[in-house]
Amino acid sequence: MVHCLLNLETPTKSCKSRGSNLRVHFTDTCETAQAVKDMHPCVPLHGYNGGAGRYAQDQQWGWTQGRGPKKSAEFLLHILRNADSNAALKDFDVDSLVTELIQINPCMSSSCLTETTLPEKGQIVPKLKEEVAQKKKISQKKLKKQKLMA
Repeated sequence: MVHCLLNLETPTKSCKSRGSNLRVHFTDTCETAQAVKDMHPCVPLHGYNGGAGRYAQDQQWGWTQGRGPKKSAEFLLHILRNADSNAALKDFDVDSLVTELIQINPCMSSSCLTETTLPEKGQIVPKLKEEVAQKKKISQKKLKKQKLMA
């Protein structure tokens, strides 16, 4: 079983996948995971942007530096496909899965450990409107005055 830091409310309604000792750079994979989660076409480099070039595609995200890390994207897609196949094995509806967590931990010599969690998206239920008359709040001073008058 995959060890993950996120404690899910319903672990039976989620699927996980993991890749360890992946020979891919941690910095690129972190930024790629965030871009995959937010579904960006190009990977804007926010945190680890030292020495990164500029792309015109990054301007639509309000950023100038970015890249398209092919190897990181391939590894992440492989892990997401694995999570989808795990969901199909558990008889989940694959279309209703949401990428909630992609966690990347650095390892020695530029490899990384990647974990992903895909819970099923629940149906949005509207909140019931209760027609209970709320009591009007009365201050302590008014309560004391009422006791003295009575």
